[in-house]
Amino acid sequence: MTQRESIVVHKFGGTSVGDADGFARVAQILGECRRAGRQPVVVVSAMAGVTDALIRGARWAAEGDMSSPAGILSDLRGRHASVAEAQLGAKAAAAFAEEAAERLGTLQRTYESLSVLGELTPRGRDGVMGFGEKLSACLLAEVLRAGGHRAEALNAEDLIVTDERFGGASVRMESTRERIRSCVGSRLEAGILPVITGYIAATEAGIPTTLGRSGSDRSAAIVAACLGADEVRIWTDVDGILTADPQHVPGARTLEELSYDEAAALARFGAEVLHPRTIRPVIAEGIPLRILNSFRPDQPGTRIVAEPGSGRDVSPAIISADGMCLLAIGNGIESERLATASRTLRRLAEAGIDVRMFSQSLADSGLGIVIRAQDREAVCVLLRTEPGGEDPIRREEAVATLSVIGSTGDDDRGIASRAFAALGRHAVRIIAVTQAVDGSSVSFCIPANRIGDSVRFLHRELGLDTAEAERGGAR
Repeated sequence: MTQRESIVVHKFGGTSVGDADGFARVAQILGECRRAGRQPVVVVSAMAGVTDALIRGARWAAEGDMSSPAGILSDLRGRHASVAEAQLGAKAAAAFAEEAAERLGTLQRTYESLSVLGELTPRGRDGVMGFGEKLSACLLAEVLRAGGHRAEALNAEDLIVTDERFGGASVRMESTRERIRSCVGSRLEAGILPVITGYIAATEAGIPTTLGRSGSDRSAAIVAACLGADEVRIWTDVDGILTADPQHVPGARTLEELSYDEAAALARFGAEVLHPRTIRPVIAEGIPLRILNSFRPDQPGTRIVAEPGSGRDVSPAIISADGMCLLAIGNGIESERLATASRTLRRLAEAGIDVRMFSQSLADSGLGIVIRAQDREAVCVLLRTEPGGEDPIRREEAVATLSVIGSTGDDDRGIASRAFAALGRHAVRIIAVTQAVDGSSVSFCIPANRIGDSVRFLHRELGLDTAEAERGGAR
């Protein structure tokens, strides 16, 4: 690496490395970065769906079922082998197969330990969840070497130092900076392309931890901050941060430039292309961040900077999430309302369950929580172990969440009032709602089967379909 070369940290998500073609696209993107005179550093996630499969296997193993985890191990072996066979020569594919077999053997022994223990603790869960990243980093390094790059897979457990808050650890930046500058910096000086596992880290004692769901984005930002990188590029399967989910609104527009604060707000409300804590490390160093589509690398994506240009498009965005489940929880005792809510949320947090939304009315002693449907079984088991013997779950419903965040142009009513009015005209049942005090954002919980038409209706009613909205005006 010469002094003239700028460092660009690339993070590739699970969909970007979902199959053999994905790995090939990643290699091409990195090759083009190098040909442009820039030095890439890679942070990579597990292949799409792998982390969720690892968690399921851990839960089954803790329940004494070892046949189901065996199926997961077989599937992991097959998925990674298919990429190796398609992208590597026989010698390199054999080398990767040997590495994969060693890692999967370790995972098998970890599952066996969970089966003996009979419990999936936060520490045990973190010990399982990083195997997907380790496999994909090794595989990507092999693919890059096959393409003529000097690449090396690096385990973030040796680089990123955290506390012992398993499931969402806090980074100790001083120790982390020292390790990354030494280990990654030396590879860059030698002209080696580092391929770093995202999402995972370790304590000072070397105990594996994780940075929370979608934490690979945060990993990339941490690496960039420690290296003083010139830019972070988060590669996903959409053209940046959009005015709405393109699955619901095919004509949704890309927000070309956002401030750090605006991007952080969207992330907090569940924008899937950006982790809520990703922004923090790059803000401190003033490093620009760009969200890009690995399937369409020619698109400019969304650029996130400290001071956006004055002529940029200023529009609200609609963040939606389906595949959710509402659980109404309570023991019916008014005097214990706050204690029950506090205890429930604390237990879910300690178990690493992502609560997307919660609400509690003054007129109701119950608590409503919105979780991912795939977490429903684990949550029900957890909550039904509550002391007292009475089932605390009163009602369940398949739901979706819909949040509207951002500016409304010259309209002083605020985005919340406009969204309320629009959904009222659309006659959709609002199950629960949370709203920012300043009216700059609002989140709704609605029936699962109404999310698509509601997002499309709101997108149109807020003026986001119109050419005027592109110039910053709203109806």
